[in-house]
Amino acid sequence: MSNEPEPYKPVRRQRARSIYLLPNLFTTAAMLAGFYSIVQAHAGDYRMGGIAIVIAAILDGFDGRVARMTNTATPFGAEYDSMSDMVSFGMAPAYLMYAWSLSSLATAQYAQLGWVVCFVFTACCGLRLARFNIAVGIADKRFFQGLACPTAGVILATLAWVCTDLGIDGPDVVILVGISTLVFGLLMVSNFAYYSFKDLGARKRVPFAMLVGLLLIFFTTAIDPPKMILILGVAYAASGPAWAGWSRYRKRARPA
Repeated sequence: MSNEPEPYKPVRRQRARSIYLLPNLFTTAAMLAGFYSIVQAHAGDYRMGGIAIVIAAILDGFDGRVARMTNTATPFGAEYDSMSDMVSFGMAPAYLMYAWSLSSLATAQYAQLGWVVCFVFTACCGLRLARFNIAVGIADKRFFQGLACPTAGVILATLAWVCTDLGIDGPDVVILVGISTLVFGLLMVSNFAYYSFKDLGARKRVPFAMLVGLLLIFFTTAIDPPKMILILGVAYAASGPAWAGWSRYRKRARPA
């Protein structure tokens, strides 16, 4: 056996995973919009608080698409996006509902109910994001399991936005706000299937009627954005239970 020392082999350090700037800028901007909504709700500007959440949803829709288009999707970006969603669509809408309406229950016999309902919404958002993260690569991308967090947050945000524009104070609709906050929170953790629209532009051709329908939606939304966004959001949220009920009815009606 030779006693010669083994030649020195330099240790190669693992290269750190890259963090891409462009998609994470959109994610940071969405988080900033959500944080700004909390600031405005605390200051009493509930209309701007609702608008900020809608802007956060628009920015949130861009970061994933930009990452896929530029081939810069990373596990870091996915986790960072979830943290941003928790702020913008979990905490911000819940605080907006509490500051605008549900805080009025503090002077009634249901003093603790307002913040408990808001916490349920925030907790459901966190559970929805956790379930979504562990299902990436397994679940069917064409459908969401449960209502998406941005949709639930935008519905509550536009509810405050529309009511503020109509001169309706939050305490006057406190029952509606409480039920809406609880229902849309529970829909996030439900098992209802929601169409994700992710494969809408994947094919080269789309039906002409679908193109006309999308143009009509854009035009009508431009006429009165908050009301149309609220109507479309509620209709989309109702599509999950409606489709589940229709599917169950068809199974029962099908002959043995």
